[in-house]
Amino acid sequence: MHEQGEAEPPPPASTRAEHQVTLTERGPFIAPRCICGWYGPARRSRPLARTEAAAHLAGTVA
Repeated sequence: MHEQGEAEPPPPASTRAEHQVTLTERGPFIAPRCICGWYGPARRSRPLARTEAAAHLAGTVA
């Protein structure tokens, strides 16, 4: 996951090629989106958006 202004460790190598989640700020909201087409709802809670993005990445590791 990548959020502007915050450093986070890169995802495991097995998910990098197919999945890369970014967190995009939209006013007071933050929305997770992956290059595979998955996206989560815009949330005011940054920790919740990060948790949903991490769950997406965890679900894609084979």
